[in-house]
Amino acid sequence: MPDLNGPEREKRTFIREKIARPPMTRKQLAGRILLWVFLAVVAGTAAGVGFAVAGPLAERYLAETTAEESISVTIPRDDPPEGQTTETESRQEETSPPEGREESDSEPETSPAEEDTESETESETETETESETEPLEEVIRSAVETYEYTTEDLNELYGVLRKVVQEADRGIVEVHSVRQETDWFDNPVETAGLYAGAVIASTEQELLILTMEQAVEQADSIKVTFQNGVQADGAIKQVDAISGMAIVTVPAEQIDEKVLLQVGVLKLGNSYSIRQGDLVAALGAPAGIVHSSAYGSISYVARNVQVADGAARLLYADVQSDARAGTFLVNMAGEVVGWATNEYDEEDRDGMTVAVAVSDYKSVLEKMSNGQPVPYLGIYGQEVSAAMLSEDIPPGIYVTDCVLEGPAYAAGIQNGDIIVRIGGREVFTIKDYQNQVEGLSRDTEVTVVVQRKGIDEYRELEYQVIVGAR
Repeated sequence: MPDLNGPEREKRTFIREKIARPPMTRKQLAGRILLWVFLAVVAGTAAGVGFAVAGPLAERYLAETTAEESISVTIPRDDPPEGQTTETESRQEETSPPEGREESDSEPETSPAEEDTESETESETETETESETEPLEEVIRSAVETYEYTTEDLNELYGVLRKVVQEADRGIVEVHSVRQETDWFDNPVETAGLYAGAVIASTEQELLILTMEQAVEQADSIKVTFQNGVQADGAIKQVDAISGMAIVTVPAEQIDEKVLLQVGVLKLGNSYSIRQGDLVAALGAPAGIVHSSAYGSISYVARNVQVADGAARLLYADVQSDARAGTFLVNMAGEVVGWATNEYDEEDRDGMTVAVAVSDYKSVLEKMSNGQPVPYLGIYGQEVSAAMLSEDIPPGIYVTDCVLEGPAYAAGIQNGDIIVRIGGREVFTIKDYQNQVEGLSRDTEVTVVVQRKGIDEYRELEYQVIVGAR
């Protein structure tokens, strides 16, 4: 056994000893801290520069796709004013009791004495009201009749109209339709058409412009020029051949941010509120030149005009217009209430403008603005009236005409048929019919049930209609 008290023990004891570094001085400690602070600053700066460079690229290539998928254009619908219901709705209101009340319910009886007291009170109130209002009305009438209008008054009135037009004109653009053709000698020739367009929506990705179908028809390229002269490339978003309108899109990335702030967006107004005598302005190209304008008033409002797959209003205005180049009617709030059309110019109207009311087409414009096809059956019809019901004609939509080669025509639906169901749902009014058609999808098959007059009675027939697009 080795001797642990000799040299071997000293050797092992030396191996187990721990060599410790001398403690750091204050100067060394301060240097070490400064070194770590310097490294942290360098790392933070490098990270900041990296985020600054990579951030826009990531936002451009990653975030842009998500935004385009989530953003969609929504156009609120307008309800017709109270008291203006269709004939079928009025008939239903007359025959059905109010909600929450049975037909057998009766009003509380009033005693003769109470009736006399009430009538006396009402007559006294009416007399007092008349005595208070008549002098005021007479004063106002007298002041208006005796007031001598000056040219300053006229200028002030037109100054208000001028401000409305100038503000709304910021939303009017020139749409250049460029076509590449060849002449008789096969030389390339470029032809261009010039049309007016109205900016109706603006998103982070694009500007949406409502213009004429002719502006994009067979166009090889589209150029859009804004009021300040800035030009950008446009593309077709959607076309509606029935209304003769189209939506053109301009990517927002093509336009400088300062220019975007100068572009006005024209709000789509409520054309149901338009009345005979209302002042309107014609914008776009009423004189055949883009950015021209004119003033006038509404002479007549035609309601329940039959159009393909529904009913619409027409606004007759004593104002100059050029429907082919593009003319938009705006109210005194600068809102678009309609656009001029030549479809109803069969008669000589002595320069009267016929405009399609915008409220009847807001659902169509919303689909077009989102690049969606507008479903289409191609039926002109009207609600079965009370007079027709008295002749044992079944309730529904009476087909007055079918668009030639349209989906309904191709399926076999004829003039005189009564449409009673679409896709399993009953239709009694034009509104019912429009709601059903709006919910359809292009190239799908829908069952349309009609009642057709036979020799002695109506018989029910089913047709499978392939939904088209306008």
